[in-house]
Amino acid sequence: MRRDTYKHQGLRMQLIETLRLEGVRDEKVLEAMSKVPRHLFLEKAFEEWAYKNVAFPIGCDQTISQPLTVAIQSGLLEVKKGDKILEVGTGSGYQACILSLLGAKVYTIERQSALFEKTDNLLRELGFGAIRTFLGDGYAGLPMFAPFDKILVTAGATMLPETLLSQLAVGGYLVIPIGGDESQTMWRYTKLTEGDIKSEAFGKFKFVPFLKGTQ
Repeated sequence: MRRDTYKHQGLRMQLIETLRLEGVRDEKVLEAMSKVPRHLFLEKAFEEWAYKNVAFPIGCDQTISQPLTVAIQSGLLEVKKGDKILEVGTGSGYQACILSLLGAKVYTIERQSALFEKTDNLLRELGFGAIRTFLGDGYAGLPMFAPFDKILVTAGATMLPETLLSQLAVGGYLVIPIGGDESQTMWRYTKLTEGDIKSEAFGKFKFVPFLKGTQ
């Protein structure tokens, strides 16, 4: 296991200050991000990119999200201690760790088997074994564990997946980017009742596509 050095910690604090300058005001989210060594989620050869405010490829046509995007999505969920959260698109596992440090019970699903195995092992090595990982089709969600207080999708969808909405508890949030290939709008859907949904838009973002099935 690679180390988290004083240099890494200093770079991480610089990143947190950058996020503040970008307008992030949720101190709980910033505190969680200050504790997670992002460089451990990248290959050692690309470690220098870990604390830049950019997304970066992690293999299997996936990326580790831009830190600003992680901060915004985490903030939109308004995580409360004990929240049961479904993350669709485990990727590197970085976002799941942030949610876990915020006090959530995290269930995360990944469609790429090679990435799933790599990330599942990494989470255990980092002491995040309480995060429950699943290999499967994100569009199907995890009905056996529903309902969820919050659902986060970390890939760009072309439409709102009704299956995921059906697994959301009344009063819960579903945060998801929706749009075309070039960019997506970040939406937060609040389930007011079983038949009444409130929608809010939070700007443009760029994600890898939300695909069905497993690979």
